[in-house]
Amino acid sequence: MANLKEVRLRIASVQSTQQITKAMKMVSAAKLKRATNAIVQMRPYANKLKDILENLSASLEGSTSPFIQDREPNKVLLVVVSSNRGLAGAFNMNVIKAANQLIATKYAEQYKNGNVKMIAIGKKAQDFYEKRKYQVLGNNNEIYADLSFENVTKITDTIMDGFVKGEFDRVEVIYNRFKNAAVQIITNEQLLPLAKAESVASVGNSNVDYILEPSQEEIVSELIPKSIKIQLYKAVLDSHASEHGARMTSMDKATENAGELLKSLKLAYNQARQAAITTELTEIVSGAAALNG
Repeated sequence: MANLKEVRLRIASVQSTQQITKAMKMVSAAKLKRATNAIVQMRPYANKLKDILENLSASLEGSTSPFIQDREPNKVLLVVVSSNRGLAGAFNMNVIKAANQLIATKYAEQYKNGNVKMIAIGKKAQDFYEKRKYQVLGNNNEIYADLSFENVTKITDTIMDGFVKGEFDRVEVIYNRFKNAAVQIITNEQLLPLAKAESVASVGNSNVDYILEPSQEEIVSELIPKSIKIQLYKAVLDSHASEHGARMTSMDKATENAGELLKSLKLAYNQARQAAITTELTEIVSGAAALNG
């Protein structure tokens, strides 16, 4: 059994760690509230914009918009959304594993030919793929310092420009979709080209009749770039809220584990202290008996 000094040092160390994890949990809880409000307010707008676009574009044959032109996916761009910091359980590794699985199963041939490129949003994904010599475009680690639609749009503009120039034939985004503080759902969405509605009839079931001015083609041409920007912004907001939810849950569990460890350490300390006192008393009694003898 460890001596008293060693046990006391371990108790002090665990208590210090517990204070840190408790503080991190509180900080993440406060940030989670703001992040949750942002994604909850964004989702209805993004979903409604997507519905409107599907209603308008489903019946639009021969559109000249380059963002709906479906090409053979010889060149692929994957946008992996992670966080800048760790201590969030399996949050970052789950999204990286999902991206790796997508490459291994769906884009293995493109990766073999060197035609898979990455855009990492977040330091964890950036470091992971750069260390493994993937083709990582740019550096977006500072985006969470000022998370706004304008800053995310800069990334989207680069992606759309590359798609129009033929640098990418397919763009997919992988991120953690926020469900609640304890649950994050790994989500993979095709960003470009925009997926068309299955049929005009299926979209027509909504019975929405739009009055279009100036024309359907012009409106769709305006809405498509905006929809792409909104979808990526929504993905980043989802990931941001998921990060704080995962970190809050992880730190809460770490705080509980520290509490359990403290109990066992204090029990060990009391047992060691009791054993030391018993040994000292035995020595005193034995010494006194020897002197009397």
